Amino acid sequence: MDPGSIPGASTKFWISNWGFRIANLKSETRNTRGLNSIRNSQSEIRNSQPIGIFDSGVGGLTVYRALHEHLPNERFVYLGDTARVPYGTKSLATVERYAVENAQFLAARGIKLLVVACNTASALALPAIRQSLNIDVVGVIGPGARAAVSESPDEAHQTDRVIPDEMRTRRPRSQRRIGVVATESTVQSGAYTKAIEKVDPDAIVIERACPLFVPLAEEGWGNEDVARTVAEAYLKDFRSSIDTLVLGCTHYPILKQVIQGCVGEQVQLIDSGEATAVEVKALLEERGLAGSTSGTGALERQLCDDLDHFYVTDAAERFARVAERFLGSKPARLEAVEVWGHDELRTERPHPAGGSQA
Repeated sequence: MDPGSIPGASTKFWISNWGFRIANLKSETRNTRGLNSIRNSQSEIRNSQPIGIFDSGVGGLTVYRALHEHLPNERFVYLGDTARVPYGTKSLATVERYAVENAQFLAARGIKLLVVACNTASALALPAIRQSLNIDVVGVIGPGARAAVSESPDEAHQTDRVIPDEMRTRRPRSQRRIGVVATESTVQSGAYTKAIEKVDPDAIVIERACPLFVPLAEEGWGNEDVARTVAEAYLKDFRSSIDTLVLGCTHYPILKQVIQGCVGEQVQLIDSGEATAVEVKALLEERGLAGSTSGTGALERQLCDDLDHFYVTDAAERFARVAERFLGSKPARLEAVEVWGHDELRTERPHPAGGSQA
């Protein structure tokens, strides 16, 4: 993309051995509660427009993979905010500001729908994001919670398919015992418990932080003995206390095999990214926005091919290496950018305790 075609963008320098363009991109953002918000530049959203995805770093690549598999005719624009990761240590106001800036950056790329692949942003910032855009915004917590509740305890051991709420008609026949593994910030927010109880008030929910899973996934140690040792320490008591386990962090599907071995085959694993992809597919079909062709003729789409565009805010080389571990290939189009907003977003405003689910 020519930086001259992006309002407020200018090329600073190039990394010659990678070819990543570094651009200053000022998001035209305003106060998250104000009336001024970024709108899609096109007067009418078309099914040929891409889907936007943002995450605080690399974990959202597992959501991208799920979306790519379920929606092979779609193009994707991914933003990894690697300069400001982790979001889990930030205040509510800061997470909202980062999330809105990222959302508006992607909206300026002409997306037709936004997927918030970051669990922290999904827990805390969805209302602010939705107020700033005029397109559908889907988080990962709500779909994961609905998928966990929709699966009957009596059937949990029979399949590892994600079954969305709208595709199942009968209610569970017994009280659900649902575990959630996530980062410390997501667990502290209680977002999954609230989302699950909204669908099934009688469900018993146990949330547990498993922070070491993230570096294990990023280092490519997801199937090593060290991962099994860590998983056993975190999860050994879950084997007899739950029937369903939600993988509430986008890194955790990388350790799915190890986690399943620790909790036992009788426990149903729910990948929030997979559940999100199923709901996004249904939503696009409902809106009449599903892509009708991949744009490659007879060629088959591949993960990270040149129809998908990846942006990061720092450490592009590392992002490419981790992407190769997670997905099997490096992004064909990877661009490093800076994203920030105006001072109005830093104005302190009172916020209710806790966040919202999606």
